[in-house]
Amino acid sequence: MDSRFVAAFLTEYLIIVDLIGLSGIFFFFRLSNDQRVQMYFWLPFMILIFTVFCENMVAYTLYDHEFNKTINAYLGNTEFPRYNLWLHNITNLLVLTSLYFFLIRYWIEPSKKKYMNWMIIGFLISNQILQFSGIEPIFWFQPIIFSIGANMILVGSGLYFVGFMTNDLYLNSNPLRLISFWQMTFILFTYSLTYINFVAMPFLVTHNYELGRSMFQINLIMSVFNLAILLLTIASPKLPKLFEKEPSYGFS
Repeated sequence: MDSRFVAAFLTEYLIIVDLIGLSGIFFFFRLSNDQRVQMYFWLPFMILIFTVFCENMVAYTLYDHEFNKTINAYLGNTEFPRYNLWLHNITNLLVLTSLYFFLIRYWIEPSKKKYMNWMIIGFLISNQILQFSGIEPIFWFQPIIFSIGANMILVGSGLYFVGFMTNDLYLNSNPLRLISFWQMTFILFTYSLTYINFVAMPFLVTHNYELGRSMFQINLIMSVFNLAILLLTIASPKLPKLFEKEPSYGFS
């Protein structure tokens, strides 16, 4: 077997991610037809499958250097043709961050959803302005775009926890048995723990590559935890003793 293929696709991280993805597909198609059209299930499933696809695309760019070089050249990056930051910026910083915005919006009180709407619009507009102006090219590190998205994610998580601590619907429930609590907790931890990593990554890669590589492992660990929680969300109808029914805000 090609050693480059093994190095790209047969890593512990990618194997775990793929297994979680396959499990997610299995449990999603065991849901009833009514459940599969509910945002409670299909949005976590979409995030899960998109993340698995993206991680495999990352592996492919590490395997097929010519493909990655061609994309970089098209985007204007001829100095570092092996970098796959363009893929990370499109999938993680733009699409996945937006999907997490919608997941947070799903869980917060109706009166606070308008704030999430404005944050989603603001993030998408600022993302495009920073990229097309050349301030943060799509093929290079984007700490400003990440920090804008991360700050908004943290604010959105805060809105959820404020409602969680003040609304009687949640006060009368056991938080450790609510899937929304675990989703929001790990989203909060992920964007908090990786904040410094992403903002400082351009400096670390340039001046202390090994430290930057070690700190990047935190991102991988938190990614696995988030995918595991999304999997549990999809499988939750099969785990009635583990999770309680969510208090309803009349989600929309």
